Amino acid sequence: MQIYYATTNAGKLASMQRDLAPYDAEVIQLALDIPEPRLADVGEISRHKALAALSQSPGPVVANDSGFYIHALGGFPKTYVNFALETIGIEGILRLMAGQRRACEFRESLAYMDSTRSEPVCFYDVVPGALADDKKGAMREGLWSKLALIFIPEGSEKTLAEMALEEYDAWRQLKRAQSTPVRQLGEWLARIHST
Repeated sequence: MQIYYATTNAGKLASMQRDLAPYDAEVIQLALDIPEPRLADVGEISRHKALAALSQSPGPVVANDSGFYIHALGGFPKTYVNFALETIGIEGILRLMAGQRRACEFRESLAYMDSTRSEPVCFYDVVPGALADDKKGAMREGLWSKLALIFIPEGSEKTLAEMALEEYDAWRQLKRAQSTPVRQLGEWLARIHST
């Protein structure tokens, strides 16, 4: 089965191709720059993006969105991560967190849409963790955001950027073994195509 992935990010494309290969899904890049609605919910954004992409796609399409939610700040920055990093930066986020509880989470949504559906099917994931007190580690290939300098995933004592490459790869493998949106999509596709 062919699925078109509405993304301009080659790294995201390669990751989805690898993760959907066991489900006999061929993922083809649909390099669209889709305007994102200004919403705080990752599910609604991925849903809107999938609907917009379908009109420009030769087949079934997927689109995703993610956000970063800090509990003590009412969820800030939510889906506005790039804006927050461009304006106040990591240092500003850490200043806002002075004396606050450090719980936070990444949220991700992946929406699938084809011409037989009236609405996209959405798959979700939450990656809980905590904010470090200071920036730790160094940015490198594979780290998708500067938030890696301050995000400590649940079960770890290090930020993603502090982890040695082997530790980071082990954490990613553990994540992939769990129910990620891409894995949920693959299992769902396998179910609907086996009937």
